[in-house]
Amino acid sequence: MKTISPMELNEKIKKNEDVLILDVRSAEKYESYNINEQNVTSLNIEKTTIFSLNDNNMDQISSLPKNKELIITCTTGNSARKCAEILSEKNYNVMLLEGGITAWKEFKSN
Repeated sequence: MKTISPMELNEKIKKNEDVLILDVRSAEKYESYNINEQNVTSLNIEKTTIFSLNDNNMDQISSLPKNKELIITCTTGNSARKCAEILSEKNYNVMLLEGGITAWKEFKSN
């Protein structure tokens, strides 16, 4: 599983790279805080949706591009890791944000 540190993600953002974040926390947690930076597209699909993916409900993630790197995050990284594994099996190009939103917030506050 490929990972990216908060510092590396910040560098991508500073270089104006097109970044796509998939946040798998609850909608309430996502609304209270998410990675909202210039050149960042941040999407929220709750982990329970991804955990229950099968051939009958793939349309719930059909908006996610398979040809673009998805940086997946949650609160600390545990749920995101499981979601990344599932999406990787579905041929998505995924990368895990090390430490999740908790690590990102800590990095941004320094």
